[in-house]
Amino acid sequence: MKNALVTGAEGFIGSHLTELLLKKNFKVTALVHYNSFNNLGWLEEFKNDKNLKIILGDVRDLSFCKEVTKNIDVIFHLAALIGIPYSYLAPESYIDTNVKGTLNLCQSAKDNGDIRIIQTSTSEVYGTSIYVPMDEKHPLQPQSPYSASKIAADAIAMSFYYSFNLPVTILRPFNTYGPRQSARAVIPSIIIQILNNIHRISLGETSTTRDFNYVKDTCLAFFSVYENEKTIGEIINAGSNSEISIHELFHLINEIMNTKVEYISKPERIRPINSEVQRLYSDSRLLEKLTGFKREFNLRKGLEETIKWFSKPENLKHYKANIYNV
Repeated sequence: MKNALVTGAEGFIGSHLTELLLKKNFKVTALVHYNSFNNLGWLEEFKNDKNLKIILGDVRDLSFCKEVTKNIDVIFHLAALIGIPYSYLAPESYIDTNVKGTLNLCQSAKDNGDIRIIQTSTSEVYGTSIYVPMDEKHPLQPQSPYSASKIAADAIAMSFYYSFNLPVTILRPFNTYGPRQSARAVIPSIIIQILNNIHRISLGETSTTRDFNYVKDTCLAFFSVYENEKTIGEIINAGSNSEISIHELFHLINEIMNTKVEYISKPERIRPINSEVQRLYSDSRLLEKLTGFKREFNLRKGLEETIKWFSKPENLKHYKANIYNV
């Protein structure tokens, strides 16, 4: 059995990736951000799996990272601060977690025997498209402190590949959605408000386009790049090779849920004008070429699964439809 470390394992994508690895017969060490409540996030759903070891800690601490990476075969590094609006308020915390955390894990991977590491990037590093579809050669544009921190984190990870031959792959997912996603994201925000019988849905900018990917496909992309050593030293997009506007997305969700709600754009949900990413549309052919990856979910199928999950009362109770947090 391979030993995998998943950082940020308690979160949305991290918990789904942890589940996938357990199904693939991995022993998984799941790193959860330390908290005094022993809150395990979404890992509470399957915390008793015999092949799962949960550790609370902080990627910002180098000595901790060196200890937790001992006897590990592969690191899936997902731990990060991800909220774009909050990055306007607390940019230093994004540098501490996203950049320093990545540095600490790369250093630990190097010191503990050149452990394979899959670094999680984001399509936000590209900023608004200069050309479409957006391949891995697209210029990087730090349009928010969050995207700047992820550009820096990716650069740190690649520097360890070039300087020390550390087996690094950077996976750059476009907009992932699905069960367990934070209500900060647009898809769960729409679904949750509809399920709470709100007839005028609060949204931000709706003319922007995004490349949406169901979470199980994103996790399969992680596993695919791990399985194939041709991906070492590469930066690889993981997207659907398509785009949809938020306006069109809203009406598609309305149709699937058989509702007739309207939306209004709230100023507090709109990014500063020069920070807004107007268009994201991936070119993910490199992922397909190197790994043979094939998506299993189109947008409608993924939305149907997501709506089904949020519609269950035991899941919906975790969300507060009337509160907007940055």
